[in-house]
Amino acid sequence: MSVAELKELFFYQLNNTYPKEEIESFYFLLVDHILNLKRIDLALNPNIEFSKTKQLKFEDALVQLQKERPIQYIIGETEFFSLNFKVNEHVLIPRPETEELVDWIVKSYSSNKLEKLKILDIGTGSGCIPISLAKNLPNAFVYSIDISPDALKVARKNAILNTVEINFIKQDILTTNELNQQFDIIISNPPYVRELEKKEIKDNVLKNEPHLALFVKDNNPLLFYDKITDLAKKGLKSEGTLYFEINQYLGKETLDLLKRKKFSQVELRKDLSGNNRMIKAQL
Repeated sequence: MSVAELKELFFYQLNNTYPKEEIESFYFLLVDHILNLKRIDLALNPNIEFSKTKQLKFEDALVQLQKERPIQYIIGETEFFSLNFKVNEHVLIPRPETEELVDWIVKSYSSNKLEKLKILDIGTGSGCIPISLAKNLPNAFVYSIDISPDALKVARKNAILNTVEINFIKQDILTTNELNQQFDIIISNPPYVRELEKKEIKDNVLKNEPHLALFVKDNNPLLFYDKITDLAKKGLKSEGTLYFEINQYLGKETLDLLKRKKFSQVELRKDLSGNNRMIKAQL
C-alpha cells in the first residue's frame, strides 16, 4: 500500500465520524509516528509504499479511531509546551489551556536567574506542568504530588524522557493536614468539572480519560481549591504565589474563595478562547 492509498482509506473509513480537518490531522500524526515521514516527505513523494506489518498498524489505529479513542492514546504520546510526553488512560491528555497557565508562570519568573525557586505541583497527571516548569526554569526545585500510582509512573517516565529531575510524591491532598516545607510557587490543575457539566464533555473524553482527574460533585465543586488554599496559607513563602487552572463557569466563586481566605493580589485571567481559565494570588 502507498501513503496516497492510505490517505484515501482514512477518509473513507472515518468520514462519518470526524470532520475533514481532524481526519487529515490523524493521518499525518500516524504517518509520522509509524513511518517517521513528515508532511514534506509525503508532498515530495505521495507514492511511497510501506510493508504489510506497517499496514496492520494503520488498520489497528483506524479501528481505534472508529471507536473514538483519542489519537494521543493510540500513539501513546502528545506535545505540550514544545516538549514530548507519553500518555495513556491513567492520565489526562494535556490541554492547550494548561499551556497558557505554564506560560504565565514561566514569563513571570524567567528573569529570575539567580534565586533558587521551590515549586509544588498538586495533581501531577502526566507531569506536563512540573516537567515544563523544570525545563524552562532551570533554577527551580520542583516537587509534584498525585494520588494515583499509575499516573506517577507515567510522570516519572516523562521526567526521564525530558531530562529533568522532579521529586514525585504519592499523596492524597484531601487528607493532607499540612505541607512539610514552604514553596515559592504552588500550582494546581485539580479536578473541576461538575457532574452537571458532563453533557458538555465530548464522548471520547468521557469514554477514555480518567474521571478521577476530571470531575467533582455538584454540591462542592471547589473542594480541591478550598483544601489547597488552606495548605498554601502555611505552605507558601513570604511573597510566594498560588496558581490555579479553574472551571470557566466558576471564576467569580474561585476569586471570592481566595479573597475570603485572605489572599491578596488576586488576578483572574481568560484563556485564548475568552473563558475564565486561570487565577493567581499571594498572601
